[in-house]
Amino acid sequence: MTTFLALSITGLVVGCIYALTACGLVVTYTTSGVFNFAHGAIGMVAAFTYWQLSVGWGWPAPLAFLAVLLVLAPLLGAVVERVLIRPLYGAPIGVTLVATLGLLVTLLGVGFLVWPPDTTRVLPKFFEGHTVTVFSLVVDYNQLLVIVTSVVVAVGLRLFFSRTRLGIAMRAVVDDPELAALAGTKPERVSQLSWAMGASLAALAGVLLAPLQTLNVTELTLLVINGYAAAMAGRLRNLPATVAGALVIGVSSSLVLGYAGPQVVNYVRPAIPMILLFIAVLFLKQERLRAGSLAGLRMPRTTGLRQSVGVGVVFVVVAGFVSGQLSPAHLAIGSQGLVLAFVMLSLVLLSGYGGQVSLCQLTFAGLGAYAMGKTGGGALGLLAAIALPAAAGALVALTVVRLRGLFLALATLAFAQAMDQIFFNHALGYGGTLAIPRPRLPFVDTADDQVYFVLLAVVLALGSVGLLVLRRRAFGRRLIALNDSPAASATMGVSPVRTRLVVFTVSSAVAGLGGALLGGLHGSVSPNDFLLLNSCVLLLLATLGGLYTPTGAFLAAMSYALFPELQKLVPELGQVQFLLTGLGVLALGRNRYGVGGQLADAGEKLRALRLQRVGVARAAG
Repeated sequence: MTTFLALSITGLVVGCIYALTACGLVVTYTTSGVFNFAHGAIGMVAAFTYWQLSVGWGWPAPLAFLAVLLVLAPLLGAVVERVLIRPLYGAPIGVTLVATLGLLVTLLGVGFLVWPPDTTRVLPKFFEGHTVTVFSLVVDYNQLLVIVTSVVVAVGLRLFFSRTRLGIAMRAVVDDPELAALAGTKPERVSQLSWAMGASLAALAGVLLAPLQTLNVTELTLLVINGYAAAMAGRLRNLPATVAGALVIGVSSSLVLGYAGPQVVNYVRPAIPMILLFIAVLFLKQERLRAGSLAGLRMPRTTGLRQSVGVGVVFVVVAGFVSGQLSPAHLAIGSQGLVLAFVMLSLVLLSGYGGQVSLCQLTFAGLGAYAMGKTGGGALGLLAAIALPAAAGALVALTVVRLRGLFLALATLAFAQAMDQIFFNHALGYGGTLAIPRPRLPFVDTADDQVYFVLLAVVLALGSVGLLVLRRRAFGRRLIALNDSPAASATMGVSPVRTRLVVFTVSSAVAGLGGALLGGLHGSVSPNDFLLLNSCVLLLLATLGGLYTPTGAFLAAMSYALFPELQKLVPELGQVQFLLTGLGVLALGRNRYGVGGQLADAGEKLRALRLQRVGVARAAG
């Protein structure tokens, strides 16, 4: 019984922290309709700031706590709402998802920049060394503080939204902002206040969670993200259900850790919050949530078959010439860019054409690399690298086929994080690697780096031409129509379930083949190659480059491949890929079509101008 009580108290503490972060998500979502994927990163920044003030600079702990909770965090939330979120009200759901994901990786980059990971930081617990005995169980004051704080916040929020004028105004802004404005309420100010409150709750969760572990930018961000499951359990609007869901997650995780066998503990326990998030998203009725609006698509013009094949041939020829001019180091960078561009083609198909937001494409790439490594390469290895991720993608698609937008993003996020914890960390080993051979082809010496570079260029060219051919065919047109208007497509006889199942399966297979080629390039892979956060960076870079064109995928992939070299030039910018990717996405703002789309627009204008001149010349002649 004592063991049960001890585990329950530990789980209750963790659950209370999840409840705090989940309540912050609910507050921001219910007043703006924007799900803040950067919520965990805000909590991480707040925790590190508190450490900096109290430990690094020697401020009194209460003063540092109040400064973070009542000044810095709400100020950050208010600035984020005014600069980033307010221009996005009413924007398509994909735009708001990308914007908050961009903020997430930006804050991660800031965290690595300001607090380099090579320094160990430990935050003392509140009331260190003080304990109290409850039913023969010794409980420290820090645990009691977490529980009491969570109860006070939950009750206070309930009373605030139901009894106070400002809380009722927040609810009114959600239901009808125009009517609330006519009644004298300023919807923008109310939403800004809600984001300030949400940031404070994220900060409170981060500061209370930080003393329970060593401060780490990535781990702390992901731990706060565990509160997403509780927020979805409360349907992003019901605070009591949110708190109850958080407590169930915390207590169940602790009990599993205490009573389950070592295999279950090692494999399942770290992924329990993500498994519950996945289940909650699946059983949540989408119509109960406001998930943003959809806007008509203006797809870039698709080039004809002859032109795309010509460009592909020129690309391969140029790659063959360049391969002989590059040093071995630069050849490796270029090869990585080519193979990542091929992986990003799966995002062009799935997210660009199909409108299906995926945060797990590198997970499928990892499955492809795993299959290649286990089968030893050759034709069988390539088939396995395609078949295994395709089967996994089909299984995921069958599970989430009715989901779109926010719900699909959360489901794929949960899948990716669970696979990191359950599969990759064990199949590849913590800190371990798996040897991946290069594909063996007749009459082609793939062991030669120059030959492999040209082979990757050929694969990318074939993939790009095939993607453009698919875009021009009936299936591609159905895919675009389904992305543009699911309801209208259904009236025309298009099957949303079948179409989404096919596109998810094919994109997973493409990502898997790219993962096998990537593993062959380096000779091995590790769990760090397929992390959830890297999948987020991949999606954001694809969006930045242009999610609707192979050209955008190529530009984005080359940027990703150059990040390590840039890191060497400015080593003080730790994890530069997070900072630069996030800033790039935030700078693009609401431009859905990225750099590739802008280039396509410029090409269309030049083409129209040329045709106009030809027409004028013919008329004059």
